[in-house]
Amino acid sequence: MIHLTNIHMQHGAQVLFQNASLQILPGTKSGLVGANGAGKTTVFRLITGEEEADKGDISCAKKTVIGYFSQDVGEMAGRSVIAEVMSAAGDIVELGTKISAMEAEMAEPMDDDAMADLLERYGECVEIFEVRGGYDLEPRAQAILTGLGIAPQDFNSPVELFSGGWKMRIALAKILTINPDVLLLDEPTNHLDIESILWLEEWLRTEFKGALLMTCHDREFMNRIVTRIIEVANGTTTTYSGNFDFYLQEREIRRQQLEASYRRQQEMLVKEEEFIARFAARASHASQVQSRIKKIEKIDRIVLPAEQKTIKFNFPIPPRSGDDVLHLSNLGKTWIGHDGRKIPVFSGLSGTIRRMEKIAVVGVNGAGKSTLLKTITGHAEPTTGEINLGVGVTTGYFSQHAMDLLKPEQTVFEAVQEHFPLENIGTIRNLCAAFLFQGDEVDKRIANLSGGEKSRVILATLLGRPLNFLVMDEPTNHLDIQSREVLLSALQQFEGTVILVSHDRHFLNSLVNRVFEIDHGAMRIYEGDYAYYRRETIKHQTEKLPPGK
Repeated sequence: MIHLTNIHMQHGAQVLFQNASLQILPGTKSGLVGANGAGKTTVFRLITGEEEADKGDISCAKKTVIGYFSQDVGEMAGRSVIAEVMSAAGDIVELGTKISAMEAEMAEPMDDDAMADLLERYGECVEIFEVRGGYDLEPRAQAILTGLGIAPQDFNSPVELFSGGWKMRIALAKILTINPDVLLLDEPTNHLDIESILWLEEWLRTEFKGALLMTCHDREFMNRIVTRIIEVANGTTTTYSGNFDFYLQEREIRRQQLEASYRRQQEMLVKEEEFIARFAARASHASQVQSRIKKIEKIDRIVLPAEQKTIKFNFPIPPRSGDDVLHLSNLGKTWIGHDGRKIPVFSGLSGTIRRMEKIAVVGVNGAGKSTLLKTITGHAEPTTGEINLGVGVTTGYFSQHAMDLLKPEQTVFEAVQEHFPLENIGTIRNLCAAFLFQGDEVDKRIANLSGGEKSRVILATLLGRPLNFLVMDEPTNHLDIQSREVLLSALQQFEGTVILVSHDRHFLNSLVNRVFEIDHGAMRIYEGDYAYYRRETIKHQTEKLPPGK
């Protein structure tokens, strides 16, 4: 369907691709992985024609419809939500108008040849219209919007009233609605809650019949959807058959095999070079020496790819808190709207957080998860009830808006050092390195950092302090898979208490041992890990279904 062959591409001094090739075949679902800056987004832009390769061939089957969702959603204004979504299918709407015109034309008298030609064109248009879902365009747009968490009562609201995160959902709905032959998704789960992620996962697995190529920082999402991984690294692409977990295992096996081949080649070269050096001056061995020199010159040297460094860091052992870290008693919160109206969020929440627990707060979007964390940390006052903090509890809070508090003019090193003024330079550098700021990267200005890099700075300043109670609201947002693994490892080793909100199921499955669910303003507590919570909720949903369902 789409073939990139022997692609060479360079941005300034950086060689992105050198003799790289990949294929997108009909019906395949592929994940695109690689370090930041390796060229994943460039692959998308090459496929869509937004960039051109310096050398190489890019071929695409005729009439292939490509849908591309990127993190740059552009401007949205002047339309309702449903009109904005359907605007992406303008060519389908035009095709429907064309079909109607041809149907009217067929009602008029004409000679046989003209009628045959018209019927042929009509058949081609109807076939395309059906394949692209033209007959159920609006119902499909509505279903997709609902699945992505936008309620039917908001379909006719102006798009400019929605925040950036919600506009991302609208932009994603536009791409899904056109039902393309090839779907390119760049981080589709960003800004989605778990319910929307689960819906999108199911839609891509069961409803979408085209080819899919996507990048995603959500490991669980990748594992459940893709059956191929295309890795972008060291100027080339490598394809693996399997999901993301298989890719990690297979990549390690291939790396070990390459290292073994490299060692054998190096041993052979050493022996050959020793022979040449030993007998180079002897006329009796001249032909053998020349033969071995030619042999060495013809050898295709094995080059080991540079490995991405990971740093081990011993986080400070926090002071021990009391066994009861926090107690909620009939906690309630009501916001006052701009019009003075009272907006209830939750009420009657009661429960105890115990030392060393790792707790996930879950619930549908708007249930009050972030509000609960703000109230626990004192960033919002409770309307009713009490919060009692345990003995010796020292709290650290990571909010979704923590990045806005960073000073743009500071470097990474200065931002971290500001929180640890008594520590030496080596300790600060080690802390930065633990969150993947190595070497000259500590001198980057905050203003020039990506969202993920800013998140890592905040996490470094938080986890480097001797706190024993961490309250974290979406700490995995903007982080790539490697950064999430660094954070996960740190929290698994953390000898304190954690309560957090996250939509990363792999992260939650690997960390939490208790779940607080906020549902319709009340809280339900699950005394088990995240997998236990999912099993229980599925069981309850099944029990509520009518007989025979």
